[in-house]
Amino acid sequence: MDEPLILLAVIALLAGPVLAIVALVSVRRIQTDPSQSRLQELTARVYELEQLVKGLGSTTGRADQKPVPESAPPREETAAALPSQPGPPAASPAPPPRPSRPVTAQGPPTPQPGPPASWSGSPLPSIPPSRKSAPLDMESLIAGKWFNRIGIVAILFAVSYFLKWAFDNNWIGPTGRVAIGILLGALMLPWSNWLLGRGYSYFSEGITALGEATLFVSVWAGCQYYTLYSRDFGFAAMIVITAVMAAIAIGRNSQRIAVMSLLGGLLAPLLASSGKDEQVVLFTYLLFLGAGALVIVAKKQWQSLPLVSFVGTQIYFWGWYSEFFHRTSPLERTVLFASLFFFLYAALPIRSAMREARFDTLNILLVLANEFTYSGALFILLWPDDKWPLTLLFVALAAAHVAIARLLPAPKSALARLLYAGLALTYLTLAIPVRLEGKWITLGFAVEGAILVWTGFRGTSNFLRQSGYLLLGISALRVLILPPPGGAFLVNPRFAAYLVVIACFASALWSARSHERDVAGQERIEIGVFAVAINIYALIALSAEFWDYFGKTSTGIDATLAQHLALTVLWTAYASALIFLGVQSKSALLRWQGLLLVGLVVGKVFLYDLASLERAYRILSFFVLGAVLLAISFLYQRKLAREKENA
Repeated sequence: MDEPLILLAVIALLAGPVLAIVALVSVRRIQTDPSQSRLQELTARVYELEQLVKGLGSTTGRADQKPVPESAPPREETAAALPSQPGPPAASPAPPPRPSRPVTAQGPPTPQPGPPASWSGSPLPSIPPSRKSAPLDMESLIAGKWFNRIGIVAILFAVSYFLKWAFDNNWIGPTGRVAIGILLGALMLPWSNWLLGRGYSYFSEGITALGEATLFVSVWAGCQYYTLYSRDFGFAAMIVITAVMAAIAIGRNSQRIAVMSLLGGLLAPLLASSGKDEQVVLFTYLLFLGAGALVIVAKKQWQSLPLVSFVGTQIYFWGWYSEFFHRTSPLERTVLFASLFFFLYAALPIRSAMREARFDTLNILLVLANEFTYSGALFILLWPDDKWPLTLLFVALAAAHVAIARLLPAPKSALARLLYAGLALTYLTLAIPVRLEGKWITLGFAVEGAILVWTGFRGTSNFLRQSGYLLLGISALRVLILPPPGGAFLVNPRFAAYLVVIACFASALWSARSHERDVAGQERIEIGVFAVAINIYALIALSAEFWDYFGKTSTGIDATLAQHLALTVLWTAYASALIFLGVQSKSALLRWQGLLLVGLVVGKVFLYDLASLERAYRILSFFVLGAVLLAISFLYQRKLAREKENA
């Protein structure tokens, strides 16, 4: 059988029902449109008014031909036509009749404000009120509706079993089986619309789904099971079926049918698969299918379609990757298709946020899923052999998301702006460990955290500030857990890393103090933690340097003694400096840090140095501690004396 003739026959079978469905839906829409029914009512009223005007004109003409004398009593028929009303006494004269305007040839007579007393025309008919249909009783519900649906299902089962019986006994050959399937599937489409016209909406959509499934299975059987035609022809026929179902969904304004059409379109590559690597054909088809779904969503606002299309696309992408991808495959082409998929499904949420200023849960879910799968695909495809392209892609994505966040309307798209700003931060953070290693990751996190805190205060964005605090905390933990190696005294990677982290802490503290009015609540505690962390990390860095230096310059048992004595002297000097600066700057926080450090030194001297150090080191340790304590006591007494004088 010639394949083009088969395709034309399939299209003809599907085009007839589609055109019938579109025409019937249009007629029903006109009939059920409230504006159309209102137009019919207005037309009826205009017609009634025309009849009234004609009656008024004929009555006025009779009044001009036969005027009633003023003194003549009213005729019996006129009196009978008038309603009985209480009036003045009989002796009082009747009022003269209202003069009427003559009829001219230029137009119809002008009606009077009210009908004359002698006019006996019928009153204006009123529009009867609409009556609501009485609810069905249980008997009518069971016999009229339920039995109807059960009968339809029974007939379907009967036809199905008959066809199976015929197929099992070879009464119908492969060509006839495929043709019967296509014919039944095509006939179910107008039948479903007939059911819809009688109120069976859900059952109608079920019949539509059954028709689509019948068509897909029939076409699949023709190309894969019976091999009556090629897989390419079968795939093209499935695309036609998908397009027809999409047209029916739009014509009937049914989101469920649209989802069924999309599912059929996603099944088409699987049903027509040859088992070979056909990346270009498969991914190009998925791109066009997804684009079509997004076009329908832009017109109909059916938000479930992009999620279904996205999930199906990802299943095919990762299925192809696990089956066919290897390092000798064209890597650039795979990255290109992954990027095209990402841009396709990133467009709809951006459009929703920019045009409609509406960012619902489905949009957020689509954005997060799309970003996660794309970044994962890039990492899997490019790591570790192509670090530089991966780093540049992450940096470019960060810049693109910053641009999107700035372009979104500020008042109504606050959630979307926050989401895209967070994604930009995520990509920038991912770019650091991709390209850098060891201490450079720590330094990168610290610098990025300080920049985010500064930017957050400049842009009054608490989200950016909190993100910066988080990165600073990560860098602080990394420098403690994974410190770089030491070296020369005060000139080595470890001390440099500590200095960078401390400088970033100080930058965040300076930014907070420059915008002190914007700091409140929990953020004040966070800033206080960073102020304390500056001194803690400085003391840790100096202690490590002094410990290594005296451990290298001393020999034997004197090395350990010299190291402990160096720590005692260092901590005592640092505590004295903190207390002095706290007194001079009137900072209670600095003074309390110094006092706590002095307490630590006292405990070390009395608990460790007294028992472990030799006599000379012990004497020096106690002498230094005593001198510092006396100096601190003198400073505080002088401070109290000055406060009394000022009081």
